Amino acid sequence: MIKIIKAHKIADYKLIAQLAATIWREHYTSIIGSNQVEYMLAKYQSASAIEEQVKLGFNYFMVTYQEKPVAYLSFKEEIDSLFLSKIYVLSNYRGMNIGKTAMVFIEKKAVEIGCNKISLTVNKYNTSSINIYEKIGFQNMGSIINDIGNGFVMDDYIMEKIIVK
Repeated sequence: MIKIIKAHKIADYKLIAQLAATIWREHYTSIIGSNQVEYMLAKYQSASAIEEQVKLGFNYFMVTYQEKPVAYLSFKEEIDSLFLSKIYVLSNYRGMNIGKTAMVFIEKKAVEIGCNKISLTVNKYNTSSINIYEKIGFQNMGSIINDIGNGFVMDDYIMEKIIVK
């Protein structure tokens, strides 16, 4: 059984940080290298970084499968869209409808708050995720490069999906 639970306390943020460390090291090291993975984990996915993001309006959720935390997601309401900041699933649980369930949840949240689209950024070399996003209706709207410090950049595509209400 899949459950999506709002993260709202430091213990939740610590658990998400542990999930992030496992998922990011496993998935992103071959894409951006271990130095950038470790830098981004510390800067964006530590419990304290998550706590600060929540203060800035980001909503974090843990996804459990049979009561075990196996994924997490984060989004923020923007002027005309819901910005999907993060959606990550442990590799052993991919292909079990966890990501699909999370995306349905995100689309429902977008509708609830009156957004007509979901936007996200995805690393240009993360082809598996890009393919999934395209399959579920996201379109590539262009690219963006963000300097994140320490000599690193995020080289991403901007993707959007129009929500049909």
